[in-house]
Parts: sequence; structure tokens; C-alpha cells
Amino acid sequence: MPHAPSPKPMTQLTETVKELIAKARIVSFAEWEKSHPKAAIAIFQAADDAFRYLGDEDLLQIKSLSSENSALIPVTVLLRDRAAEIVDEAREEVLATYPEIIQPGGGLYPPERAQACWRDFWHFLRCITYGIAGGHTEYTNPTGLHYMNLLYQQLQVPLDAMVLGLKSIKAASLKRCQANQQETLAPYFDHLITRLATFQI
Repeated sequence: MPHAPSPKPMTQLTETVKELIAKARIVSFAEWEKSHPKAAIAIFQAADDAFRYLGDEDLLQIKSLSSENSALIPVTVLLRDRAAEIVDEAREEVLATYPEIIQPGGGLYPPERAQACWRDFWHFLRCITYGIAGGHTEYTNPTGLHYMNLLYQQLQVPLDAMVLGLKSIKAASLKRCQANQQETLAPYFDHLITRLATFQI
């Protein structure tokens, strides 16, 4: 059988990759003006621009500015506070399913490729929590996802492992939520899973 091409190292990023990283933004708040005042959207945007989860003060302000869309904010807090363990569970699931992936020749070798993958898991959950906090199940940016797909192509990211990781993030997150909330929350995860599954590598 022919060998798959060796994954590209991530230590020396090309200019193309650097440009794609800057453009590969998962979330868009462009459609939120119908449900949120501009001041609330600015809080979401500032968090996304800083690649951080919404803080307690952010969420208090969002709730005061847009109370009718803030019923799930407590879930946002829960997932944010337990993000590290959720990502750990997803990582363990990926490694259990694809144990060779971090071995020489695997899609997440050398170790810095694996670390970049686990960071993506953390950011996937971060973006999902924005959707949950805003009550928007469709929160992604088609243009940003297009560039993310191109980025994954350039870096030869193992897509099957990423999709499994995102599904595992969903499972690890929902089991930490109340049973009567899980059906409501599932679409926020499914939206990003569906988008990622359409990527072409």
C-alpha cells in the first residue's frame, strides 16, 4: 500500500498558513442584531477577538442587556469552568480510538501537532459556549470555516480525529448538564460537528 504523505511539521509555519490562521474564525455574530443589542454583541466579539471564554462580568452584562436570550448562561459557566476536563476526556477518546496517531508517521506527530489539536478542542468548546450564551444554535462564520478548511488542508490535519474529538466534547459536556437540558443543548454542538464534517482534506 502506498504511504500517506508525512504530516507537515508545525514548528515553521509558512506565510500561507499564517494568513489562513488569521482568517480561520469559527464564529460570526453578524446575524445576532435581531436578538441582541449592539452592546451585548460587542461583549461577545471582544471575547472572540481575544480567543477567550466569556467571563462572569461579561455574562452578567449580557444577561442585563438581553435577558430574554440568556436562559442558558448557567450552562455556559459550567462548561467554561470545566473546559479542561472536557477537553481531556475528548483527547482520551481520540487516543483510545486512534492510538497510532501520536506515533511517528501518525497524523498528530510530532507532539506539537497533538498539542495544536487539543488547543483546537478547547477553542471548539469556547465557540460553542458563545452560541449557548446567546441562544443561537447557528453561530458559525461560513467564510471563516472555509479558511479553516484550507488551513487543515495545508497542515494535513487528521479530520476523522477532529470530528471524533468534537463529538466527544459534546458527550463530555452534556453528561455534566442536567438531563432535562441535554436535548436543548445538543443542537449547539451538532451545528459545529456538522460543519466540521463537511471539510475536505
